[in-house]
Amino acid sequence: MNSESETLPAFRALLSCFATGVTVATTVDDHGRALGMTASAVSAVSLEPPLLLVCVNKNAAFHDALTGNTGFALNILAHDQGHLSELFAQGLHDPFEGVTSTDGPNRLRLLDGVVAHILCGPWSTFDAGDHTVFFGEVRGGEVFDRQPLVHYRGQYTTTK
Repeated sequence: MNSESETLPAFRALLSCFATGVTVATTVDDHGRALGMTASAVSAVSLEPPLLLVCVNKNAAFHDALTGNTGFALNILAHDQGHLSELFAQGLHDPFEGVTSTDGPNRLRLLDGVVAHILCGPWSTFDAGDHTVFFGEVRGGEVFDRQPLVHYRGQYTTTK
């Protein structure tokens, strides 16, 4: 990787070799409007206290809503929910239109048919280039008996 124009495509190609689960993170903005975004840059951080992280582009509306917010929910998508990943990646004004979901604690949207919901309160943030890493303290959640959606080399697959 010699020049900046070669670095980004090579970096993306390298990262595409790392299979990741796919989530939709949800929060509410200052006006009470539900927001969601597809997130694959998610990781467990600590068991004591239970912490995880999600990375959010600084230009995303979701970023502004999450800054100083009461928390977020992670909806771990099931094998048949690739369409939801695509929908929430588009940055639409109301991506929840036509999507079945319920309001969880703090009015965080919980998508139906997922593998799990994880509810997080704010913990800390860290500046990371064009993204901010948001650390959330896990405050609850629910697990369902479904197969996960996996993203690998630019395509959706399952663990089977």
